[in-house]
Amino acid sequence: MTRSNPLKGVGGSGRVQIGTWINLVRNPAVLTLLTNTGLDFARVDMEHSSPSIETIADMAVLARALGFPLVVRPPAADREWVTRLLDVGVVGLHVPQVDTPEIARSVVEAAYYAPLGLRGMAVNGPHNDFRAEAGLDELNAQVHITVMLESREAFRHLDEIVATPGIDAVTLGPADLAQELGVRGTPDEARVIDEHRSLLLDAARRHDKDVAMLFDTVEQARPWIEAGIRIIAIASDVAVLQNGYRGIVAGLRAGTDGHGDDSSAPAPDVMGFEHARSRAR
Repeated sequence: MTRSNPLKGVGGSGRVQIGTWINLVRNPAVLTLLTNTGLDFARVDMEHSSPSIETIADMAVLARALGFPLVVRPPAADREWVTRLLDVGVVGLHVPQVDTPEIARSVVEAAYYAPLGLRGMAVNGPHNDFRAEAGLDELNAQVHITVMLESREAFRHLDEIVATPGIDAVTLGPADLAQELGVRGTPDEARVIDEHRSLLLDAARRHDKDVAMLFDTVEQARPWIEAGIRIIAIASDVAVLQNGYRGIVAGLRAGTDGHGDDSSAPAPDVMGFEHARSRAR
């Protein structure tokens, strides 16, 4: 069975791919739940969360069976992580700390078989659904690489990084970038990060690449979808659980704490999307 990756070249199709971050849940069954919500992909964080390679391997096999792309952010942009994650069956990488064109090229070399790269040859395994006869071109076509620009240095090399052959999409790390630029937690943070989002989007257009972005709310995402972003990660399992339960508790507490009926108060935002402040990037 020849597999395709729906994240590849999404800009040309015009269809927005909507995913979410998994930062907490370890049970692979969460992927079955997420695919039945209508989401297009899930992204698991290994840089700032604790899943093991065994957990990722279990998730990857199920994701392949479901036809639901699993994207993973490795702890670092190095060959060991890139190769291991792809070999256990992951089809997308969201690679952090890509500060230079040299790092971008090293990621591509580790992720793709010849002629585009020099990925190590695992002949038979989850990455090819145990079909040793699968061609290298077919396997290369399954891989989707997003690189994260998270520093001043990265934006100094913006066009060179974005133009790197084999890079499918680019994104920024808003929290790390805001910290380095000295605006984290200040009134200028949103403006400065949006300026860098625009720089990234313009560079992606110049080099015919896609842009992936995280947003906490639908309202935040809409103007950027209108601007042309086609890969959207909305919130995370942590944000949805935390804010969902906060909204439920607030709704149940209203009028039950000895203050009488509060039926005139506005209904709570049960799922908490209006106030979600997910710390995922």
